[in-house]
Amino acid sequence: MDKETFISLAEKFYQYLAAERGASPNTIRAYKGDLDNFMAFVAKSPAGEIDHKIIRAYIVAIYRGLKKSSLSRKVASIRAYFRFLKRKGYIDDNPALLVKNPRVEKHLPKFYTVDEMFLFLDALPADSWLSLRNRAMFELIYSTGMRASEALGLDRGSVHLDGEWALVKGKGGKERILPFGEKARDALKRYLDARQDSTSILNKSPLFVNARGARLSYRGLLKIMKKHQLKAGLLKDLALHGIRHSFATHMLGGGADLRSIQELLGHSKLSTTQKYTHISMEKIMEIYDKAHPRR
Repeated sequence: MDKETFISLAEKFYQYLAAERGASPNTIRAYKGDLDNFMAFVAKSPAGEIDHKIIRAYIVAIYRGLKKSSLSRKVASIRAYFRFLKRKGYIDDNPALLVKNPRVEKHLPKFYTVDEMFLFLDALPADSWLSLRNRAMFELIYSTGMRASEALGLDRGSVHLDGEWALVKGKGGKERILPFGEKARDALKRYLDARQDSTSILNKSPLFVNARGARLSYRGLLKIMKKHQLKAGLLKDLALHGIRHSFATHMLGGGADLRSIQELLGHSKLSTTQKYTHISMEKIMEIYDKAHPRR
């Protein structure tokens, strides 16, 4: 395939991700960022055809300035694009299969302890409808383990206060029903009662909105979390995913089985959920001490 055709088909790839794979705007934006860099390299390359050599040359060119995790993600994006081209019949062979993905060190997920999580939630103010919104968001994310992006994507009709469950659309457009507890239910009810716009009762209206009434953004939520982390005196560098990690860690520590946590988190593979088992060693030792006949 020539360079011009290779570059021009990228838009079809992004459309495919949205329409057929159900990818979120954030996911598509990440793919586009990675591929734009590769496309710029391809455009400047003297090579006439796109093959495995140009992919390797690109990896060599960017290797020094990147973490292995970032490099691995960029290679994965390139692989995904070539798979799309092969699947749709634009190319006969996939040259990306000849390129090895860099090994990435596995890092343990960062999380709050139970006491830290309670401190964070209990320190949230409740003196305006916006502060009630913040409390409702964080209580819901911690209560369900849903992704921050999933919480932000909820509509009013996605949450059922009486039944204490939410219908969440996850990666690939897959839906799952997540239960939540009384704390989250009460926080949601107080927020919805206090909201200053009439759309809060409409099923298709965004559940979590900003001061202008539009759906709250991921960046806006991250800014809110960082602000309240500091106010609570919590100095751990936790991203929004840290609350989800805390949920999984605390559930596992409380005795929930790995399969149930996998379902709640929406992981397609159990191996993805198994990264949380490192936290449960204390619990495992406790069970071992109680259960083994010759301890």
